[in-house]
Amino acid sequence: MSGDSEQSSPQTWDMLDDKLLQNCRVWDLRERRYRHPSNGKEGDFYYINSRDWAVVVARTVTGEIVLVRQFRWGIDALSWELPGGIIDTGEDPVEAGLRELREETGYRAMRGRLLGSCRPNPAILNNRCYIILAEDCSLSEEGTSWDEHEEIEVRALPEAQVYAWAQSGEIGHALALVGLFYAKMQKK
Repeated sequence: MSGDSEQSSPQTWDMLDDKLLQNCRVWDLRERRYRHPSNGKEGDFYYINSRDWAVVVARTVTGEIVLVRQFRWGIDALSWELPGGIIDTGEDPVEAGLRELREETGYRAMRGRLLGSCRPNPAILNNRCYIILAEDCSLSEEGTSWDEHEEIEVRALPEAQVYAWAQSGEIGHALALVGLFYAKMQKK
């Protein structure tokens, strides 16, 4: 569609109600009733209320990128991803990312910084995902500290191999791909 077309911008709908349907361990299922401000149409819409997330692009002291592989219930299969997880209430996104990196992989970073953020799926999620770059990572003596249902394979792979896996679909997790995109863009 051409940018020259005479098309009106969409409008923000008016929220009439917001109620909890199901409280889950890491998110809530909620229902909102909205009304269109011009035509008056109403409808019920469902969304997942979730805390923000951090995804970590961790580069080792030798220049490799740390990946994790774990079972994901949504796809009923193993998934190669970047380390990451939920940001605790009041926690700084960079600190949360570095914490998740330590807990999931046993790697510690000499420094970390925010590369950017995205909205994972604004059609059904209300949260933000922060992309963290962790630099000069090395394995700590402390090891991992997995959550109750986590069982994780950790690999540090050459950057070229990681990007080849992303291109081939071996890495299919959308937020891992966004993280790799941000990391690639910061190098230019």
